[in-house]
Amino acid sequence: MTRASIMAALYGAAIVAGAGFMLPVLEGWNGPWVIAWKGAGVALLALWALLYAPGRDGKIIAAVLALGALGDVLIETVGLQAGAIAFAAGHVIAIALYLRYRRDALEPSQRALGIILIPAAIIIALSTQGPMGAVLERLGSGQGADIQGLLIYTALVSAMAASAWSSRFSRYRVGVGAMLFLLSDLLIFAVQGRLAGEQWPHMLIWPLYFAGQALIATGVVTTLRREAGLL
Repeated sequence: MTRASIMAALYGAAIVAGAGFMLPVLEGWNGPWVIAWKGAGVALLALWALLYAPGRDGKIIAAVLALGALGDVLIETVGLQAGAIAFAAGHVIAIALYLRYRRDALEPSQRALGIILIPAAIIIALSTQGPMGAVLERLGSGQGADIQGLLIYTALVSAMAASAWSSRFSRYRVGVGAMLFLLSDLLIFAVQGRLAGEQWPHMLIWPLYFAGQALIATGVVTTLRREAGLL
């Protein structure tokens, strides 16, 4: 097999593993093998990026994806907070990468979205936890540590999405992928708050998340290879 065919097979395996995880989601399967399956899709994307993307930035996006795969596993084995820490670390690294690839010029609408996205996401995240007045009261009472954590994480994931949207990486891959990632996280917040007990958000969280990760991986790697003269 050629190197190109090996890379294509690895990428295909990542997509099959990630998309196929909807089966355990729909069937409600549990167990160590299900946890391994959950982490496999993004872990394979990370390996593909590490082997296929050139230079230091290829290793950086591979690290971002690897932290995402770690977060997927930690959520199931340790808890949501541990998983969120892994994801947050990945967001910080991704923000630094996207800012280094910031577009030289942005359309006014594109600039506006980048500016509005962070406060809008924070407001939506807070609103998922209940009436805004009650949520702010909890936050101000000194007993809202969970709300503080939600605020910090939402600021990071929305900043990641805003910087991806404003970068020169493909907006229809990396930008849209980051937005899907953000939407998936907002739905996670919602099922812990106002949408607790609802089933339909659970059907959307994984597809939005994995599609987002796959688009980010594909878009960043493609740009890096193109700029290195490999495409």
